[in-house]
Amino acid sequence: MRNLTLLTDLYELTMMQGHFKKNNNKKVIFDMFYRRNPFGGGYAICCGLEQAIEYVRNLRFEKDDIEYLRSTGKFDDDFLTYLEGFRFTGDIYAIPEGSVIFPREPMMKIIAPIDQAQLMESALLNIVNHQCLIATKASRVVETAGKNNVMEFGLRRAQGPDAGIYGARAAVIAGCMGTSNVLAAKMFDMLPLGTHAHSWIMSFGSEYEAFKAYSEIYPDNCILLADTYDTLLSGVPNAIKVFTEMRDAGIKPKLYGIRLDSGDLAYLSKKAREMLDAAGFEDAIISASSDLDEHLIASLISQGARIDSWGVGTNMITAKDNPAFGGVYKLAAIQNEKGEMIPTIKISENVAKISDPGDKVIYRIYDDSGKIFADLIALAHEKYDEDTPLELFDPNEPWKRTVLEPGHFRIKPLLVTVFKDGECVYESPGVDEIRSLREKELDSIWEESKRLLNPHEVHVDLSQELYDLKQELLKNHSKKEFLH
Repeated sequence: MRNLTLLTDLYELTMMQGHFKKNNNKKVIFDMFYRRNPFGGGYAICCGLEQAIEYVRNLRFEKDDIEYLRSTGKFDDDFLTYLEGFRFTGDIYAIPEGSVIFPREPMMKIIAPIDQAQLMESALLNIVNHQCLIATKASRVVETAGKNNVMEFGLRRAQGPDAGIYGARAAVIAGCMGTSNVLAAKMFDMLPLGTHAHSWIMSFGSEYEAFKAYSEIYPDNCILLADTYDTLLSGVPNAIKVFTEMRDAGIKPKLYGIRLDSGDLAYLSKKAREMLDAAGFEDAIISASSDLDEHLIASLISQGARIDSWGVGTNMITAKDNPAFGGVYKLAAIQNEKGEMIPTIKISENVAKISDPGDKVIYRIYDDSGKIFADLIALAHEKYDEDTPLELFDPNEPWKRTVLEPGHFRIKPLLVTVFKDGECVYESPGVDEIRSLREKELDSIWEESKRLLNPHEVHVDLSQELYDLKQELLKNHSKKEFLH
C-alpha cells in the first residue's frame, strides 16, 4: 500500500498550518459531488472508493515527508511537530462503487476536524474523479456494444501506469469482460485478454505460417489478426485454411475466430462472416478494434456489421471526448461552540455552482416497475418511509410537484458508513461483485436515460426542509451584502 499523504495541492497544507496557528480545528462536513454528467449522458458510475479507502488508511506524514516540508521554508517547526502524529479520526460516508449516480448528490461525505478534511480534498478528488470518469465512459461503450462483448485494450495509450491500472479496473467494473493489462488483471482478479500483434505475423515468412504457429501454441484460444496484409484476399482465407486443418485434425477450440484492426469494419466484417460461414465456421467469432468508442460502435451496429466482440482502447481509457469528470469538494457545515453543525453555503453567480448546505443524506426512490423515479437529497435528521405519501418537487421549478402514494414506491438510502472515528468499517467488494452491481443499477434506469444523445434527465430533488434552508441562507447572504 502506498502512502500518498503528500499527493495534495500546496494550499491544502498552508491552510492546515493556518488552522493550526489560529487554533481553528473545528469539526466540519465536506461533500464530494459533481455538477454535470460527462459525455452529455444521463448518468455516471460511482467508482474508486476502494482506492480512496486505501489512501485514508495510509494517511500519515513520514519522517522524510516532514523534512521535505521543512526544506520548503513555508512551514514552522511547531506545525511540523504536530504533523508527526497526524492521523484521520473522522467519519466518511459514501455511495458504493458500481452505483448509478447523478449530479449534485454527494458521492462522499467527510465529517472530521477541518485540517484532516481539508488535506484529503485533492487526493480524494484525483482518485474518484478518474475512476468515475473511466467507468462512466466504459459503461456507455458496454451498453452500446452489448453486455459481455467489450475488451479493455487501453494500457499503451493511458496517461501513465496508474491511469492504465485503475482505468482498467474502472472499465471492468463498468462491464468490460476483461483487460489486456496483465498487472491490473493480477491486482484485481480480472480476466486477462489478448492474442497477438501484427508483428507476430510479420516475424514469420508468411501470414499462413504465423497463423499456423499460433494455432499450434494456443489451440483453445485461437483469434487470428486478419488485416496485416489484405483482409479479404489474404487474412481471412489463411485463417480459414488454419481452422480447416484444426477441424480435420479433430481439434475443437473453445474460442476461435479473427480480429479486424483497420479498414471499413462494417464492410469487412460482413464479407468475412460470409466467407467463414461458407467454409463451415459459423461459430467463429469476429472481433474488432481500431479506435472504437460508443458512437462508432453504434454506427457499425446500425450498418449491420457482423462483429461479436469489441476491443476498445484509446477513446475509453483516456475518455477522449470528455477528459475530466468535474467532481468538486465543498464545505457544507461547521461545528459551533455548542457542538452543533451549522450549515454553510457556497454562493455563485452561476446557479449551478451554488452548493447545498448542511449534513445531508440521499434517498433513491423507485417506482412500481423498479425503475429509478428520482433521487432525494434530504437533511440527515429527516426520516422517510414507504407507508407515508411522499411529495417530490423540482428545486429549480418548485411549483412542479408530484405525490407518490404508499405502495407505489420504494425508498433506499444511498450513503453507507465507510469510516467511523477514524476506523474503516466497510469491506470493499471485489471487482466482479461491483461489476454485477453496476449491471443491476443500469437495469434500474429507463432506456431513455441511457441514450447517447439527449438522454432523459433523472431528477435529483431536495427535501422541502433542505430547500427552505438553502433559500434562507441565500436570503440572509443577500441581506448582508446589501448592508455592506
